[in-house]
Amino acid sequence: MPRLQLAQDPAADALLDENTFALLVGMLLDQQVPIETAFAGPKKIADRMGGFDAAEIADHDPDKFAALCSERPAIHRFPGSMAKRIQALAQIIVDRYDGDPAGLWTAGEPDGAELLRRLKGLPGFGEQKAKIFLALLGKQYGVTPAGWRAAAGEFGKPGTHMSVADIVDARSLGQVRSHKKQMKAAAKERAAT
Repeated sequence: MPRLQLAQDPAADALLDENTFALLVGMLLDQQVPIETAFAGPKKIADRMGGFDAAEIADHDPDKFAALCSERPAIHRFPGSMAKRIQALAQIIVDRYDGDPAGLWTAGEPDGAELLRRLKGLPGFGEQKAKIFLALLGKQYGVTPAGWRAAAGEFGKPGTHMSVADIVDARSLGQVRSHKKQMKAAAKERAAT
């Protein structure tokens, strides 16, 4: 059984577990769609391409890749724009890390702050997403460079249920969803006052 349970689908979660580029792409897709949809996206691409490799994705014809991402079921609500981001991400992984996304956290032995900086430099990874992915690496992948919890901020705290970094089963997925609803309600309330 896969260690990760983000897509809540054994085959999709197995791909995330064994392919760190798939996990990175799932995180990229995790916006404006349910968590399960985002993290199932890499498996849809892998099924349509016959594999999931950063170099192959980077080299794929952009129009054909966008069409592949748009096939039903689409990988995202905005498959065309996400296809561009995925290819841009793949190109960075190829150019900077020889196609191995683990280079983000192994090349030059970065500390937590440097790893966060590298993640924020990726397409579609703002401050919060970079911190969540850093927390996911630390909490579920054993990627724990010096200072990783501090760099991940509140998402790095142990025992929380705030983000995908904390999802280990269907129950914790529900807890993360509940936390997100509470945060949205609080933000809406603040905006109304």
